[in-house]
Amino acid sequence: MNIFRILGDVSHLLAIIILLAKIVKSKSCAGISGKSQILFALVFTTRYLDLFTNFISVYNTVMKVIFLICAYVTVHMIYVKFRKTFDSENDSFRLEFLLVPVTGLSFLENHSFTPLEILWTFSIYLESVAILPQLFMISKTGEAETITTHYLFFLGLYRALYIANWVWRYHTENFYDQIAVVSGVVQTIFYCDFFYLYVTKDLHSIYIQNTPPP
Repeated sequence: MNIFRILGDVSHLLAIIILLAKIVKSKSCAGISGKSQILFALVFTTRYLDLFTNFISVYNTVMKVIFLICAYVTVHMIYVKFRKTFDSENDSFRLEFLLVPVTGLSFLENHSFTPLEILWTFSIYLESVAILPQLFMISKTGEAETITTHYLFFLGLYRALYIANWVWRYHTENFYDQIAVVSGVVQTIFYCDFFYLYVTKDLHSIYIQNTPPP
């Protein structure tokens, strides 16, 4: 454990809390991609099967359980509790375009050819592209609520902090996981354009708020 890993986990958890709070407070899941949330639920499910076989620490176990619960609560809210507010027309990304290549790659490139290891590898590859339906939905509608952009920002920050975590571990522990690092870098690249728009939009808003009327 190091500060980058902890801050990354906190950022990840904060992103999920922001999303859930938005849905509960507004009683609406407008602007949220249900397909991305299904993919994230699948990511956590396939990655955390070791809950039943391997105990690492109380912190590790608690965080895994929290992420699993939050993922399925989010999916339930989108497709069951607030399904009337769900924009299925614009949430139209074809999941097979992600699931088929990710599944094939997890069988071809993994650390060991065992069921748990293949599922863990699948989760790493899938997480790197799970946000694409959400980004596609935003590009299709041409707009995103402020809360949704905050959610995406903290998700991207989580990935960036994990890259710092891997750099730290490489220098202090000589540890390097090529699958996790490459997938994490790919995922962070998907957020780069969004980061730019997020920052410039906020700076523009601050400028407008502080500029006196003519």
